[in-house]
Amino acid sequence: MTTHQTYMQRAIQIANNGLGTTRPNPMVGAVIVYNNKIIGEGFTSKYGGNHAEVNAINSVTDKSLLAKSTIYVTLEPCSHYGKTPPCSDLILHHKIPNVVIGCVDDNPEVAGKGIKKLMEAGCNVTIGILEKECKDHHKRFFTFHNKKRPYIILKWAETNDGFIAPTSRDEQKPVWITNQLSRQLVHKWRAEEQAILVGANTVLQDNPSLTVRDWTGENPIRVVLDKNNKLPKNLSVFNSEAETIILKEDTAKSICDTLFTSNINSIIIEGGSKTLQLFIDEGLWDEARLFKGNTEFKTGVKAPRFSGTLISEEKILDDTLRIYKNNCQFE
Repeated sequence: MTTHQTYMQRAIQIANNGLGTTRPNPMVGAVIVYNNKIIGEGFTSKYGGNHAEVNAINSVTDKSLLAKSTIYVTLEPCSHYGKTPPCSDLILHHKIPNVVIGCVDDNPEVAGKGIKKLMEAGCNVTIGILEKECKDHHKRFFTFHNKKRPYIILKWAETNDGFIAPTSRDEQKPVWITNQLSRQLVHKWRAEEQAILVGANTVLQDNPSLTVRDWTGENPIRVVLDKNNKLPKNLSVFNSEAETIILKEDTAKSICDTLFTSNINSIIIEGGSKTLQLFIDEGLWDEARLFKGNTEFKTGVKAPRFSGTLISEEKILDDTLRIYKNNCQFE
C-alpha cells in the first residue's frame, strides 16, 4: 500500500464514525499530514454541523503547519453554500498546498467544481486514491443522487429448512428464528440507516416497534405499506418513539420514487416474504443480509427467492449471517 493509500484508508476508517448521523450529507473522512505525520483528523458531524475538512483543520494545534501539509478527503470538497460554507474555500484560506481526493462528488451542486476551484488556485490535487473503496463507502450518497432512490438493504431471517414465518401463530408478536446477538446486530443496523420498511401484514401479525431498543442510536423513520388503510392506530408503529410514514403505493418503483422525494437516502426492508419479493422481482435492492437460524418450522411461509453475489459470511453463535450484493439491477 502506498503512502497516499495508507492515509486515505485512515480517512475512510474515521469517516465511519458518522454512519447514521450525517444524512442527507455524505459521511466524509479527512486526514491532514505534515512531514509524514498525521496532525489532524475529522469526520462529518451530525447534519447541520461541520463537514469533515472543517473538523480536521480545527483539530490541528499549530495552524502554521497547514501551509506545508497534505489533506486527504474521501470525497471531493464541496464548493457551494449549504448549511455550512464551502470546504474548498476553507482549504484555500489556510493555504493547504496538497489535496488528495478519494472520489469525485457527482452531486450536480459539486461535480468537479470543488476540484476545479482548488486547482485554479494553485493546489496540487490528486484524484482517485482508493477510489473503489471510497465509492463503496459513500454508496448511500451516490445511490441517492445517481439512481434517484434510497440505498436498499433487504434483511430477513429464515429457518434451517427455509421458512421465514410459521403458517399460524397464537399471539400477536414475533416468532424468533435467530438468537439475541443476531437481533441486537439488527438494531445496530437500524441505527445506521435512515428508514425501515415493512408491509401491513407484518405489522398486524408481529406488532413490531421497529426501533433500536437493543442499541444506542437514533430510531429510523418507520415506513409501512398499507394501501387498504387496514391498520388500527393502537399498534406500536404509531407510537411517539419514531416518525411513521404510511404508503399506499404497490410497486417497488413507486415506493422508491416516494422515498426519494421524501429525501430518504437509505432504507432496510424488513417486511415479510411478499414485501421482500416485491423489491427482489423489480431488481430494486443493493444488499441482502440473510440470517440462517438453527431452528426448523417444517411448514410455513417460504423465504424469498433471489440471486446475488455472496460478499461475506460469518457465524453469530449458532446463526449464520450471509451478506449478498445485487449485481443484476434492472434500473
